[in-house]
Amino acid sequence: MSTGTTHADLERILEGIGPRLRRLRRDRGLTLEALAARTGISVSTLSRLEAGKRSPSLDLLIPLARAHRIALDHLVAAPASGDPRVHLQPLHLNRGSVLVPLTQYPGRVQVFKQVLAPRRPELVTHEGYEWLYVLAGRLLLVLGERNFTLLPGEVAEFDTTEPHWFGPPDTNSVEILHLYGPRGVQAVVRAGPTAP
Repeated sequence: MSTGTTHADLERILEGIGPRLRRLRRDRGLTLEALAARTGISVSTLSRLEAGKRSPSLDLLIPLARAHRIALDHLVAAPASGDPRVHLQPLHLNRGSVLVPLTQYPGRVQVFKQVLAPRRPELVTHEGYEWLYVLAGRLLLVLGERNFTLLPGEVAEFDTTEPHWFGPPDTNSVEILHLYGPRGVQAVVRAGPTAP
């Protein structure tokens, strides 16, 4: 074959898909029934796919990749192309903010680089744990009744079940690294008090 992939290589890739799908589903704490509800694929088809008794086709793999929020090539463990660079896909959000996902594995810690444009504070709550690292500019972090201003190089972490909001404290944008983890996962670094 001109691509350098032999028939044996292709068989090995296809045989690895079922166990990988089972691991992904279990890592995310999903039952076959829950995954079937998310994808529209029947429980019996999912079970046969995970057991290697059903051939993985694109019409099955694409909904599964979307449900697990991972790239299709990660799902099938496609061989590396020789280019180690990750091709990031920035998302341009409303009001001039930009979000760049740096990781592609939901269910684990997610890492984003964000440029936040000025916006109105609106407190939110949700399950999970967040870490914020300021790269450039100033970041206002509101936790319940408390306000904190973080400068470049400063880190904050908090439980997201507490009402919170973060963004620029003025009319300038702020650039941050934003880590979001499942509930119970915490970082080892802690923000200290700002020097006077």
